[in-house]
Amino acid sequence: MKKTLCLLHAVAALFFTACSGDKTNGADKPARSSYDNITIEGFIVKPATLTATVTAAGTLLPMEETELHTEATGRVVAINLPEGKTVNKGDLLIKIFDQDLQTQLRTLETRLKQAEITEQRLGDLLKVKGVSQQEYDLAALEVQTLKNEMELVRINIGKTELRAPYAGVIGLRRISPGAYVTPASPVATIRSSGTLKLDFSVPEKYGHLVRPGQTVTFTVEGDARTHTAVLQATEQSIAAETRNLQVRALVQNKAGGNLLPGGFAEVSLDLGKQSKALMIPTQSIVPQAREKIVFVNRGGVAVPTPVKTGVRQSGMVEITEGLAEGDTIATTGILFLRPKAAMKFSKVE
Repeated sequence: MKKTLCLLHAVAALFFTACSGDKTNGADKPARSSYDNITIEGFIVKPATLTATVTAAGTLLPMEETELHTEATGRVVAINLPEGKTVNKGDLLIKIFDQDLQTQLRTLETRLKQAEITEQRLGDLLKVKGVSQQEYDLAALEVQTLKNEMELVRINIGKTELRAPYAGVIGLRRISPGAYVTPASPVATIRSSGTLKLDFSVPEKYGHLVRPGQTVTFTVEGDARTHTAVLQATEQSIAAETRNLQVRALVQNKAGGNLLPGGFAEVSLDLGKQSKALMIPTQSIVPQAREKIVFVNRGGVAVPTPVKTGVRQSGMVEITEGLAEGDTIATTGILFLRPKAAMKFSKVE
């Protein structure tokens, strides 16, 4: 019995000794990370020629567009609204019944003639002291009052005529002869056709590169030709909702041109060339909550460096701040890199 107990104690001692040895050996070994042996590709930052081109969606608008309304209320007695045709400035488009006003005007003309005769007679009598100055002044006042009333009637007669405010093309008319119209009744729409406006917007960071007089090119749906326009002005304010700058260009739509107001235009704006722009691959940028970073090789280890970007091109982006010529950055495996991790490059471009 004593031999069996001694044997059990010896086995237990060996077991605890083995367990203690295993724990000690495990604590002495350093933990290895799966990120220590990452092989990445790199890119050496160097100057390149950058042609800054911005593409934007635009809308063609008429240089002038007006919804026509009459100033007077009444029955339409004449219409000259050639749909889809050009009219000249001042052409009579609508005539409203005005016989009542014409009669008032003729009545005032008759009264004016009589008042002028009376004024003349009293003037002659005033010279020989035949009438008082007050009597003559009342006669002269009557003449002036009648002239003012006649002018008011002429203005009201003019309101019965709707004339073209400028040379343009008439759209579809909305009334017929004999219709009763009011100032709230839309008659038709007139649009200038010689020049069109092209409105589009560019991102805020390109706003300082946009200048009046620049030439832009654009295409429209269903037309393979490339059209040109000249920048006229900008909104001079960044839209808070979109952070874009509204831009307007002028398009010369020659006679017989196929550009129609309201059409969609794909605009291309050339912002010039820069011979020493620092360009890097877009995939090397890691977006953060409030900034963008790239991993730069500093002494063989990865250093996350904040950068500011500029113009984007196919697969490349301009760096305006944060990098210098000759820096080597990681282009692959960046999601597995951590600060101060060893950088082993399999290929450097």
